[in-house]
Amino acid sequence: MARRLENAVSPYLRSHADNPVDWWPWGHDAFVEARRRDVPVMISIGYATCHWCHVMARETFSDPAMGEWLNERVVSIKVDREEYPQVDAAYLAAAGAFSEQLGWPLTIFATPEGRTFYAATYLPPEPMQGIPSFRQVTEAVLEAWTERRDDVLQSAEGLQDALREATRRDAGALPTAEQLGDAVTELIGFEDREFGGFGGAPKFPVAPVLLFLQAQGSTGDDDAAALAQRTLERLAASPLRDPVEGGFFRYATRRDWSEPHYERMLYDNALLLEAYARAGLEQPAAGIVDFFGVVLRVPGGLASGQDSESVLDGERSEGGYYSLTAAERAEVDPPALDDKVLTAWNGLAIGGLAVAGRRLVDARVAERARALAVELADELLAGHRLPDDEHGRARLARASRDGRLSDAAATLEDYGDLAVGLLELAITTGDVRWARKARALIDACIVPPDESQGPLVRPPGGDDATLVAHGLASVDDPQEGAAPSGTAALARAALLLHQLTAEPRYRSLAEGLVGPLGALAVSRPIGFGATLAVATALARPSRQLVVVSREGASDDELRHYARATDDAGTVALAVTSAQATEWVSAGFALLADRVALDGRTTAYLCTDFVCGLPVTSLHDLTGQE
Repeated sequence: MARRLENAVSPYLRSHADNPVDWWPWGHDAFVEARRRDVPVMISIGYATCHWCHVMARETFSDPAMGEWLNERVVSIKVDREEYPQVDAAYLAAAGAFSEQLGWPLTIFATPEGRTFYAATYLPPEPMQGIPSFRQVTEAVLEAWTERRDDVLQSAEGLQDALREATRRDAGALPTAEQLGDAVTELIGFEDREFGGFGGAPKFPVAPVLLFLQAQGSTGDDDAAALAQRTLERLAASPLRDPVEGGFFRYATRRDWSEPHYERMLYDNALLLEAYARAGLEQPAAGIVDFFGVVLRVPGGLASGQDSESVLDGERSEGGYYSLTAAERAEVDPPALDDKVLTAWNGLAIGGLAVAGRRLVDARVAERARALAVELADELLAGHRLPDDEHGRARLARASRDGRLSDAAATLEDYGDLAVGLLELAITTGDVRWARKARALIDACIVPPDESQGPLVRPPGGDDATLVAHGLASVDDPQEGAAPSGTAALARAALLLHQLTAEPRYRSLAEGLVGPLGALAVSRPIGFGATLAVATALARPSRQLVVVSREGASDDELRHYARATDDAGTVALAVTSAQATEWVSAGFALLADRVALDGRTTAYLCTDFVCGLPVTSLHDLTGQE
């Protein structure tokens, strides 16, 4: 066998390099080989910290007899869903035609043109509890391919056409304040009043929903604020949180938050850090900061996650490490990290750390958060910022490991999440360089006027090349169960940039991204938290607070007030006089003519960039509100 995975950037692919299955990495060559041999393609999609992916690898893909049998009959492709989210989204959408119980590992059988004609999730080596074995499913697939080829091809083409139609979105109206309130009411009805959180088992933290509720709470919706606060408090006191190293596990298998699925993911913890910082819950926020700095820190950024499995007393253990005390953990090897660095998830972490850096009361934790955010931003931009394209647009890499870049194309979420993180960092530090870099990322995604018949936004380089080459529908799933979609992330970034530049085109961009999703998001708020949070800000008056102090001035009540301001639709920025000048030079109109009057810290409060008189006391500032 060619051992094509042994030098992959993805730890997930490298973990399968020694399998007797003759794996190919995602790419055009595997489909060429399938056409040459006239055999189907099996696409196995998972990720490094996925427990059932490990199980299926041990039970099925490590079996020499199974590997030999499979190699004779199909071309097998292994995909890391975190490295290639567009590929995962495309095939996950297709898999929905075959099963409502979707997840990973995802097993796809496709034509040599990439069209799906069967899909399943975990398949055991022997039939179990009504689930057919992997061998049984594969034999049935091969029988259909051999005996009923025309039917298979017609079905696959029909499914692809349906997916293309499903990805079309019409323009829509932004949710009104009343509709946003209705979304909160639905979430309250979905709350588990006994144990906290939403729904039954399995139970996820759904951090984007908590951030939406906090945004609504800042508008005066006390029910939304209370729901977010009690959910965060219950999560912090639940088995979902690791009290030793900090951080939260991915989800609980039981309604009372017990028996977690023990992998700790970067995206969950990044968003929960922001939510805990905004809620003023210092202990869980500090735990996440430490988890990032101590456990997930790797060269170039933060690791994507930590595995649930470890080896204790010579035996493989699911979650056993997390039952140990701090002293006991120090004596054993921790669960492995998925140490690839993803642009989008590191962008989320930079944003969460930046918010913690200005919101947390504990000065030492706040400083650690700010410093780590700056380190990550510097390293990520140094390693993942590619040369501009031929049109001068900023370009990003999707993933790396130990400085090696993945071939995977950066997606809209990479540009959006990183832009949000950099803008939050600019607001926290007062350093305009982060805002400049964020603006370049947002501008790079805006489709030029001569391409106006296409989508409103597109990452430089477009969709995954192999998907495009095979005419497969590229699915930008707008739902955000665990993390913002690329659409929601870019909308949030564009709205923040509008607040800092006063350029209407950025607000129009945010409205154009959120509008087509408005009705769907309001009707299904549990899956659209990030979109609804942006909609909340768009439904509010646009307000800007700028506080300018002289160089070397100590913190005072106006600067503290700016850092504590957290209302949806409001941007609050505290800078020195020199920093204000740099912002103006960089083209950020919000800072024009903002000075420290007579050397005293001065506040400027504006609505839609029309400002009241400058004031030098908190009493006078609050009197303008």
